[in-house]
Amino acid sequence: MPYVENKEVRIYYETRGSGPPLLLISGLSGGCWSWFGQIPYFEKDFRVITLDNRGAGRSSMAPGPYVMQDFAEDILALLDHLRIRSAFLLGISMGGMIAQELALLAPHRVPAMVLACTHCGGKVKRLPKPEVLEALIHNEGLSREKILRKNLPLFFSGTFLEKNPPEIDRYCEVHLRAPSQKHCAFEAQLRAIANHDVHHRLEEIKSPAMIVTGTHDLLVPPENSHHLHEHIKGSKLVECPGAGHALHVECRDELNEIASRFFRDH
Repeated sequence: MPYVENKEVRIYYETRGSGPPLLLISGLSGGCWSWFGQIPYFEKDFRVITLDNRGAGRSSMAPGPYVMQDFAEDILALLDHLRIRSAFLLGISMGGMIAQELALLAPHRVPAMVLACTHCGGKVKRLPKPEVLEALIHNEGLSREKILRKNLPLFFSGTFLEKNPPEIDRYCEVHLRAPSQKHCAFEAQLRAIANHDVHHRLEEIKSPAMIVTGTHDLLVPPENSHHLHEHIKGSKLVECPGAGHALHVECRDELNEIASRFFRDH
């Protein structure tokens, strides 16, 4: 299996297709499997690169602590390993935070990026309601499948859950086939999200950016995307009416199409 090493951490990755490099960066507990709705679409026109973030999937699950720059440096090591000078970025949730760090750390390597349902951290971030956060992290005594099913209303709108049971079943099937995550690694990723803070540096981001949010996102309220749009110069904002947090599933076709057009424009 393909791995790249960054200091003491081994990062698993996959590549598909050919064309301009496009790196898909998943969120909390996610990895290559998270992008089952994007890879078949983008691999026709892009060289699609996915990875299991440190602490998830087949990558190293060191207990941490992690900071968001660690994830960004893992990606730089991967790009160097693949001899890729620059790559478009599509990051969702924590993946969007990693993309922000990467655009600040190595702006010449990010020609354009899409930041979906994410925030810049710091004192300006809008937190989910306490009961939402408690529901997300309270997993004691639950099986993987019960955790996944319990979290569905946090990730998807009620309308989507009601009208798209086959899509939900496929989402669950894909995630249950993925390697399980150690609790210490889950906690380390959560702490990295909690400590993420680039709000005072947003105006330094020079990479063209498109910000995408669901208007019914319970985990990362849409006000966070509005703030990103207001402070990243020249950015575009797209709102998906009624959509929840898992935009890459609930708004798969719309997200794929607008991201593809945006990357082609740059």
